[in-house]
Amino acid sequence: MTRTTRRVAVILFQLGGPDTLAAIEPFLFNLFCDPDIIDFPFARIGRKPLAKLVSAARARKVQHHYATIGGASPIRRFTECQAAALEAELNLRGLDARCFVAMRYWHPFTREAIAQLHAAECDEVVLLPLYPQYSSTTTGSSLNEWQRHFRDDIPVHNVEPFYRHPMYLDAVIEKVEEALSRFPVPERPEIVFSAHSVPLSVIAKGDPYQRHIEETVRLLMQRARWPNPHRLCYQSKVGASKWLQPSLHRTLRDLAAANTKEVCVVPIAFVSDHVETLGEVDHEAREEARKLGITQFEMSAGLNDSPKFISALAQLAFEALEDATAAPSDCADEGQSSAPLLVGAS
Repeated sequence: MTRTTRRVAVILFQLGGPDTLAAIEPFLFNLFCDPDIIDFPFARIGRKPLAKLVSAARARKVQHHYATIGGASPIRRFTECQAAALEAELNLRGLDARCFVAMRYWHPFTREAIAQLHAAECDEVVLLPLYPQYSSTTTGSSLNEWQRHFRDDIPVHNVEPFYRHPMYLDAVIEKVEEALSRFPVPERPEIVFSAHSVPLSVIAKGDPYQRHIEETVRLLMQRARWPNPHRLCYQSKVGASKWLQPSLHRTLRDLAAANTKEVCVVPIAFVSDHVETLGEVDHEAREEARKLGITQFEMSAGLNDSPKFISALAQLAFEALEDATAAPSDCADEGQSSAPLLVGAS
């Protein structure tokens, strides 16, 4: 039967994460083999041997994080739930859409998502990186991988960084207010926005990630009008090089030294729960806060497939289709640059 409407594929990009403890090392090997992440003289020869050594060592260090959250990353499950909810929302709004997940370092890989959109006979594509703020280490790497594999001559539209989008901000605010409501006096706890850190060398090359994170915090505080004190920190640093500071660990120590007893941590760079939120924040940082004398520690839940967030994603997809001929943003070309590693596991 001949279709009378164009079918649109929406590709949801995410980092990916190991689905078993045994998958941790190959997941990390894929990450360290990323040519957009690891680049040095003669990298074509040395990248794989180096990735093998580093992934084996790193796997032993992070295994306990996965063990504390059930032995696997939930990021695939949450992202596939987001894709299913978004597809239903888009179709409800009259768009013939199919949504597919493309993980960067573990299944389903980008090439698998491309095979799915071919099988679905899609006529047009919207690329939707699930990173609100742009970094060459996340969005840039995912889009470069797409370009390496996608060869079809059909229209492709990009969703730009969406940290300013009002519907996204409202979805985050809803989750933060749920967490604040668990305190006896919601206006009293300190709000700690925690973002995944990146090496300072990435920022020095012009990556806008830090600026985007800082603006996200400013927009949220302005829009929600929370009277609470707040601060921004970074988590998940790896290795000896200098990364964005202060760390979440340093921030908790500073709060305890200031006799702060109630803390609400908001993971601000993530749109779903995974090892950085459930392991690093809700388990490791919570225990650290307890030992420091902080009496109540809460974490705002990931957006996951919250209706507000799914509505925001649907709006972003429609805006990308409507704005296909607009000039590229100041971030559009940054996905082509190589950058040092953003080494968080998901």
